[in-house]
Amino acid sequence: MNVGPGNASNGFGSPTGADPETSSLRPAPRAFYAAKGTATRARSALWLLRAGPGGAPGLRILFYHRISDERDELAVTPRRFREQMEFLAAEGYKVVGVGRIAELLASGCVPPWTIGLSFDDGYADNAEHALPVLERLRFEATVFLPTAIVDGRASASWYGRQPAFLSWEDVTGLDGGAFRFEAHTVTHPSLVSLSEEDAREEIAGSKRELEEKLGRPVEVFSYPAGLYGARDRRLVEEAGFRAAVTTEPGPNLPDGDPLLLRRIQVDPRDSLLDFRARIGGGHDQPLPLRSVYRRLRYGLEPASSRS
Repeated sequence: MNVGPGNASNGFGSPTGADPETSSLRPAPRAFYAAKGTATRARSALWLLRAGPGGAPGLRILFYHRISDERDELAVTPRRFREQMEFLAAEGYKVVGVGRIAELLASGCVPPWTIGLSFDDGYADNAEHALPVLERLRFEATVFLPTAIVDGRASASWYGRQPAFLSWEDVTGLDGGAFRFEAHTVTHPSLVSLSEEDAREEIAGSKRELEEKLGRPVEVFSYPAGLYGARDRRLVEEAGFRAAVTTEPGPNLPDGDPLLLRRIQVDPRDSLLDFRARIGGGHDQPLPLRSVYRRLRYGLEPASSRS
């Protein structure tokens, strides 16, 4: 497998060496992730005591970034990922990409034991560690790509030394199997910080570039870091996308907005109980103070943080 531009990871999505004026999508301090993990474990335990294995109706979409043993707050280890996917298989879940979830919702169908699966950014380790597991279990997943990072016109500025990304050769060779690639802007900016003209080019440009590479329609979009406003949703619709995903947790129902689909992030610190709680409805609501944190972190409050 050929990998795209980038050096080995420094083990953590650190902005070291990145310009803070141009890198608004930087990670939080490590202490934040530790505190988040503690809150997650407490909520999972409460879910187990109160709700058991069931959950609220609707279709849930999981999302990951990296699948790697490197020390990185965006990386779930291959062992944990394999354990999580094998749990879904053992429980009888059908695991599909975001496009299929959107189709089911549009038809008014919410089949039980169905989970959506997605990866953001297109890291090379998705193909190295996640793809073999998905192929063995006959699962499908959507991988959202920022096109300029894939071909080296832009860098993953949330890293000091970025990890390897999939190359276009990888993307075109893997598309249509267990992986289906969709759009994640051109350079992975915070859309809400851009002018309308620049935001339009990031959104529509990523669709255009990916369609040129893949030779097929690209119909699903992912808002970088889940940041969006009413303007950005409108631009996604105008670009011709039929579905788009946020980072707001919770289930998706047929009467929801297909351009604001909810997703549930799987974190590196998640135990199997935490994972069970995520697919069972135990983490359908944002953690307390999430909107305050996002306002402080990004210097503004996008519409997505009010959910």
